[in-house]
Amino acid sequence: MLTDLAQIDPSRHVLIAGPTASGKSALALELARTQGGIVVNADALQVWSCWRVLSARPGPADEALARHALYGHIKPGQDYSVGHWLREVAGLLAGGQRLVITGGTGLYLSALTEGLAAIPATPPALRARADARLAAEGVGALLAELDPATLARIDRLNPARIQRAWEVQAATGRGLAAWQDDTPAPLLPLADCTPLLIEADRDWLAARIDRRFLQMLAEGALNEVRAVLPIWQPSAPWARAIGAPELVAHLCGDCTLADATMAAQAASRQYAKRQRTWFRGRMRHWHKIARP
Repeated sequence: MLTDLAQIDPSRHVLIAGPTASGKSALALELARTQGGIVVNADALQVWSCWRVLSARPGPADEALARHALYGHIKPGQDYSVGHWLREVAGLLAGGQRLVITGGTGLYLSALTEGLAAIPATPPALRARADARLAAEGVGALLAELDPATLARIDRLNPARIQRAWEVQAATGRGLAAWQDDTPAPLLPLADCTPLLIEADRDWLAARIDRRFLQMLAEGALNEVRAVLPIWQPSAPWARAIGAPELVAHLCGDCTLADATMAAQAASRQYAKRQRTWFRGRMRHWHKIARP
């Protein structure tokens, strides 16, 4: 368990993972401000330009204290994936400055430290077919068609991952597991950086999550959602922001704001639970930081 941040080597890149609302961004800013470095986003929702408040992106005051990169730079409708993110991080690494990479998207961090298979992009027509099947037949229909090796590895509670695996198999004729087994060397191995994992008490975190969503509402989250209503697509990657579907339902008259708030808070707590489970399984060798 790491208890003294002064132990962190200021010459090495830093990775900071942890569940939502656990204080990752604040820790990254503290390290960048006191030791130097660029704060780099590793959250798949904070890349979207439409979600500053709802994705808890760093605000202007934080950005004035240290350089931030890969936040809010992708517009809804643009193509963006973990592969795009890795290429952008590679460009930052080539710049020679220390990076303090922080976020709760495990796939981004594992791809960075373990490597990412060079899977061809899914053709748009196939993606549309997968979207239609998922909506009409449900996730079970796609699961039933996956190869045994992929089926044994996949998170069966994550429809996006299941759809991605189905698309890869349909587009390439190879299962996702086979592609993963051919993964090249990682861009930033754990041995070459300082990996930190925030471990938060469940009840402490749940209270923070609930308070933070109320603060998001006070800071204009409802207006952010109202602004994207004309282009709202529930299946789009940018539309997966926690709280967005619930606030869309409220704005469409399907529920009260109080009900939408409780549903969004519950969804965020469930997301944090999935993150903690994933981190425990995949980040056993990271340095732990206890919160509170």
